[in-house]
Amino acid sequence: MPVKKFVESDDKKPAISYWAKEKIICPVCHKPFEKEVMHKGSGRMIAGSLTDELHRNFEPSKKYGRVYPLIYDIGCCPKCHCAFFWKDFTDIKDASSLDRIMSDEDHRREAVEAIFPYYNLREQRSLYDGAAMYYLALLCYEKVDIAYAPTFKRAMLCLRLAWLCKDIERVCPGHNYNYVADVFYRKALFFYQQTLINETGRIESIETVGNFGPDMDKNYGYDGVIYLCGLLEYKYGQHEDEELRLKKLDESKRSIARIFGLGKSSKSKPGPLLDVARSLYDKLTAELSANNIFSEDD
Repeated sequence: MPVKKFVESDDKKPAISYWAKEKIICPVCHKPFEKEVMHKGSGRMIAGSLTDELHRNFEPSKKYGRVYPLIYDIGCCPKCHCAFFWKDFTDIKDASSLDRIMSDEDHRREAVEAIFPYYNLREQRSLYDGAAMYYLALLCYEKVDIAYAPTFKRAMLCLRLAWLCKDIERVCPGHNYNYVADVFYRKALFFYQQTLINETGRIESIETVGNFGPDMDKNYGYDGVIYLCGLLEYKYGQHEDEELRLKKLDESKRSIARIFGLGKSSKSKPGPLLDVARSLYDKLTAELSANNIFSEDD
């Protein structure tokens, strides 16, 4: 039986989402489609722990079961399979970008079906459908002009895709979604690091980004991007070239030291971000020290 059958929403449970009255006009094919919105309140979202990846876990409730708020942050046109963050359906107006997305439709659908076969874009979404939409969005932003900060958006999409694939594996183990998650973690590392390179080199500005996430419950800003670059390098970076790895970890440690003051208290930094940054700083210090690498701030 396809894995989708195991991760579909239970129709007998109370509604988690609804269809908005106002339809979305797809900027690519110009066809209208319905916007699915998650209901708020009534115990649907029971906030749990925050991971070191700044991902908020939500506890399941007896009434609604486990919910995945992230999957409602992406819209996808069922006609042409164009997918964006909802705001970009009206913000992205560049004709060249939209033409490239239209021309890539067949390739985009084939790529997503290879990982998420049997996904559905016309019914209320399940975790599985939501993950497929995120992958469609990732491929769409690949075609978007740099004026819309696509590199950063691809970084956040990849990180969220890794989380969603981990969720799929937990719900339905044995279908290799942990492996898929690791692939997206490595892609997230690349795009987050490229975001910093593009921003500091004035190649691609992220001034237009309203929320840096990476999750939906809190905006950790540019400092969060710097932290995630270091964390993802530490957890998912390459190990083949040990000298290069240690060099990158040392660079990450220095960046975190500059931003967070070597992990000391700072009223200007969000508390949770300061806590995880301090923990990462200690881990980086331990690994570098074990390999006789010492920074000037040690």
